[in-house]
Amino acid sequence: MKKIALMFLLTLPLMACTEVGSEAWCKDMKEKPKGDWTANEASDYAKHCIF
Repeated sequence: MKKIALMFLLTLPLMACTEVGSEAWCKDMKEKPKGDWTANEASDYAKHCIF
């Protein structure tokens, strides 16, 4: 039982990730406050979601 709980806790962060440039990622970034974006996120957003 402990092993199952440990595996779940280790994979939980991976479940929330979306691929940069995907429609879901663009939507998430659109909803995220612009002041919280990193320079890389802003660049990726411009590259994948605008152009």
